[in-house]
Amino acid sequence: MKIAVITGASSGMGREFARQLTKQETFDEVWIIARRAERLETLAGELPYPTRILAMDLTKQESLSAYENLLKELKPEVSILINCSGFGKFGRYDQIPLQDCLDMIDLNCKALVAVTQLTLPYLKKGSRILQVDSLSAFQPVPYLNVYAATKGFVLRYSYALEAELKDRGIWVMAFCPGWVKTEFFDHAEQTSNTAVTYFNRTFTAEEAVKAGLKDLKRGKSVSVPGWQNKLQTLAVKFFPTKFVMWVWLKQQKH
Repeated sequence: MKIAVITGASSGMGREFARQLTKQETFDEVWIIARRAERLETLAGELPYPTRILAMDLTKQESLSAYENLLKELKPEVSILINCSGFGKFGRYDQIPLQDCLDMIDLNCKALVAVTQLTLPYLKKGSRILQVDSLSAFQPVPYLNVYAATKGFVLRYSYALEAELKDRGIWVMAFCPGWVKTEFFDHAEQTSNTAVTYFNRTFTAEEAVKAGLKDLKRGKSVSVPGWQNKLQTLAVKFFPTKFVMWVWLKQQKH
């Protein structure tokens, strides 16, 4: 049984990845994972292949155990894993509750690693892993501090994992799209709607996902849609970190 596994599928880019991927490729079954079962049910009705709804909170051990047991029971061939679960919070260090910071680390890093590790035994030669990352992975980002740090982890984890999986013929890509118009902003602005106000280039979920899947087919290790964003990732390699943060702070009027 050839399947696709997509986490964070209830909204935003996760939902859009499910829509676009199933128009481009053939699967025996699609597994969609998120906390909100009703959202997953709606999405399942849109997809052209049998869809398994896994209403799970990936920060909970019981959810990870249930996912692991399902893989062991069905022994599918995972053609593609897309890790899209994650969230961020805007604000100064004292505006974001400690629990929110820890939850970001749990979902953006620990859950991503757990799902990846649990799925790896079921990937074959030619299988792919797409880790949804962020443009913030390339630099420290004040007022988006913990979120950016988690995405820096994802970038380096993806690079190293790709090297380790080369002999198995499994491809790993970190997808770093910058700002995307999704529910991310609704959650991020709960802690502050004034800390981050300047957004240089904003994509729709459709635009971002289309670019990501295109780069995945090209065999890229890192996908950064948009020439402005590509230029930014290049610039931060050459300028001192303090200067890069100074530019960011000036853009945000801090």
